[in-house]
Amino acid sequence: MEQRKVTLLIAGLFASGASALTPSLVQAEPDDRSGRVVQSGRASWYGPGFHGRRTASGETFNANALTAAHRTLPFGTRVRVMNKTTGRSVVVRINDRGPYAHGRVIDLSRASAQAIGVSGISSVELAQL
Repeated sequence: MEQRKVTLLIAGLFASGASALTPSLVQAEPDDRSGRVVQSGRASWYGPGFHGRRTASGETFNANALTAAHRTLPFGTRVRVMNKTTGRSVVVRINDRGPYAHGRVIDLSRASAQAIGVSGISSVELAQL
């Protein structure tokens, strides 16, 4: 059943005009590759009102891409974000600054949040790859 959800998610992203994704970027199951745990905390997602606008890195924000905003990690850093509630993880690329809401450690694009089951605010663990 989980594989079907992942397949539908990927198909939906492509249908909505998302940039090409490789299977290694979308991970709906826990990622066994080790990475240095950088942070634990709360994550949210952003997108409405920002899609098509410039990010802090200078690229155009795409809510359908697997990207995220972090306060201090360098642009281009790949981070595995694991939702502690669902156990699912996704690899995102940092391309923006934020979150600016108190108590949050990362803001995920809509696609990244959907991949791990974040619909509002969730408890996550970040591992730098």
